[in-house]
Amino acid sequence: MADLTDIPGFESFTEIKPITKGWSEDKKYCVIKADGTKYLLRISPIERYEIRKSLFEMMKKVSALGIPMCKPVEFGVCPDGVYVLHNWIEGEDLSDVLPNLSETEQYELGLKAGEILQVIHSIPAPENQVNWAERVNRKIDTKMKKYQECGIKIDGDDNFIKYIEQNRYLLENRPQCFQHDDYHVGNMMLENGELIIIDFDRSDYGDPWEEFKSITWNAQLSASFATGQVNGYFEGEPPLEFFKLLAFYISGGSLAHVLGAVTWGQHEIDVALNLASNVLKWYDNMNNPVPTWYLRDFK
Repeated sequence: MADLTDIPGFESFTEIKPITKGWSEDKKYCVIKADGTKYLLRISPIERYEIRKSLFEMMKKVSALGIPMCKPVEFGVCPDGVYVLHNWIEGEDLSDVLPNLSETEQYELGLKAGEILQVIHSIPAPENQVNWAERVNRKIDTKMKKYQECGIKIDGDDNFIKYIEQNRYLLENRPQCFQHDDYHVGNMMLENGELIIIDFDRSDYGDPWEEFKSITWNAQLSASFATGQVNGYFEGEPPLEFFKLLAFYISGGSLAHVLGAVTWGQHEIDVALNLASNVLKWYDNMNNPVPTWYLRDFK
């Protein structure tokens, strides 16, 4: 266990429970104070001080918008690195709960997720952001080169590559804003029926529509939820331009997912390949920008 003795209020901690779930390098604990209040305590390596400090300040801005989230409470330095204290969410992982709900309930939670995302995107990007098209094209070129060299191939990857090359023009003149950048059911919880957003660790600035690239995870679990998320964000059916651009981002994301999975082993490679296969089915091998998981009649 990390050395927590220098954290202000340590003497009031009556219980400290390590949390092992998740992919982060951080040490995580559920700490309980004498008055019964629970907190999530995260400790990161000291080298991440500036990153953690910036994230803590941004989370305060997001929280001020009224977003239902794991709220930042305290930030500081301790013997084992940088610590951040958040309020504790006494809920269940949405990915566990969603399959047990009715289609209508899934859709309504999706609507809420879309509405919340719209508010998150109200935070503008700094004016000195690199041109979006330039930034994404450079990133995609790098990812595609590494994908071609990685040795693991998606059956039908030529459909992704063709779609990317034919639709780069869609990146031009796109706006940028604050992004959660990992917005899917795995980073959402349900507490007393309320949707709570967690884990802003990957937050960034970029095209608001790019945020939906993670919707593949949602669609794989619940088409109703994914449809609701899109409709909630757009307050109705989105324009075709959105679907075209989303298909572009998902094409690039499918290649990048396989590339990233290589470092985690065969299980993660299989997960990535399975998701890519589903994407190709939803999009008719990238010939139809409107995926089959989008339920037009569910309104």
